Amino acid sequence: MTSLPAPLPRHRAVFVSDVHLGSKHCHAAEFADFLGGLRCDRLYLVGDIVDLWWMAQRRARWNAAHNRVIEALHTLRRAGTEIVYVPGNHDRPIRQFCGLSLPRMRVRRRAVHVTADGRRLLVIHGDDYDGITHFGGLQERFGDWLYYRILTGNQWLNRARRLLGRRYWSLAEFLKRQSGAAERYIERFVQAGLDDAVRRGLDGVVCGHIHRATLLQRDGRIYANDGDWVESLTALAEDVDGTLRLLAHTGETLAIVPPRAQLGMQAALLDAA
Repeated sequence: MTSLPAPLPRHRAVFVSDVHLGSKHCHAAEFADFLGGLRCDRLYLVGDIVDLWWMAQRRARWNAAHNRVIEALHTLRRAGTEIVYVPGNHDRPIRQFCGLSLPRMRVRRRAVHVTADGRRLLVIHGDDYDGITHFGGLQERFGDWLYYRILTGNQWLNRARRLLGRRYWSLAEFLKRQSGAAERYIERFVQAGLDDAVRRGLDGVVCGHIHRATLLQRDGRIYANDGDWVESLTALAEDVDGTLRLLAHTGETLAIVPPRAQLGMQAALLDAA
């Protein structure tokens, strides 16, 4: 029997994306467990939460774990968590409801999140950058086909690992890191997001879309990709003091950006040295 993760500490905000509910490769059970231990003031759903594209093109995969996700989201909302839904390309039809406000839930094309230490972060799914980062053509279509085959292999591998009592491990992420072409594509995407933040006069960007969880600072701005729930099983969280954390589905911190005041103190110490 899979043990549930320990309840997480309360966060000001949590960002998740690319859950792909209804698709073959969604880790709905792990996501439901993560939501069940979550306590936060605001939850951003940063696109591709329900995979309407998959459900229209292929047979929908929906089971009890998917229902648990929906129930967990309702539970959070009833407990006082504000939910902001920023639709992506796989749940694009929901964009027609952008601007809609319901009790403790809003649908937005994009949003600006202000952290506890005053940093202003653009929240956007990331498919807006496809025109900059994609080359298109046969090579890209083959890449999509190969990616879904790798995800299937990832699924079978981790079923075997669970039987052996081993932790989740992403084969897809490992293979992407071995590919120079994949790494160059991801770098173009990172830079596109940072450039967008610069154009808007913001301090950084929070996105998803490319299924590569990352939290970094470059030239004084933050790039945060909250990852996905088909490969990396990750989320981004903001602590009460403005600290940003990239979290594994178990609650483990994978990367961290300290609050602005702490960064200023570190810079002063370096100057003094």
